[in-house]
Amino acid sequence: MKIEFWMVGKTSFPYLNEGVPIYEKRITRYIPFQSQVIPDIKNAKNMPAAQLKEKEGQAILDKLNKEDFLILLDEKGKSFSSVAFAQQLDQYLLRSNKRLIFLIGGAFGFSEAVYARANQKISLSKMTFSHQMIRLFFVEQLYRAFSILRKEPYHNE
Repeated sequence: MKIEFWMVGKTSFPYLNEGVPIYEKRITRYIPFQSQVIPDIKNAKNMPAAQLKEKEGQAILDKLNKEDFLILLDEKGKSFSSVAFAQQLDQYLLRSNKRLIFLIGGAFGFSEAVYARANQKISLSKMTFSHQMIRLFFVEQLYRAFSILRKEPYHNE
């Protein structure tokens, strides 16, 4: 299996552009891993939020394969502790899907079509974070999950 991490739109924050690759590199020691930015929609600033979500949703759905297992990072999703997320990740990896895709939506979230296609939703916190910040938080948690599964000293309990 391969894990892919998809994000709608690029970020202009230097600390995120520097921090995310640190964890991406660490994750590739455990499993094939790739991050992918779904390009920003042109003229997005001139669109109502609902229309923007629909256009972003179509771009996402166009990239998915039928056999992909899609997990949305969504504030309404199921919350896990780091250890519980590691255990859930272990269960995901037992699946026969070729790709496990974790997806961060745009600033307004996901279209109804993307919600309908998703296999699961997970939340990183009950707090709301920007879709830009979640990039760093998620790759760190994914790395932490692998270190927990391998009983490496990164996670202190």
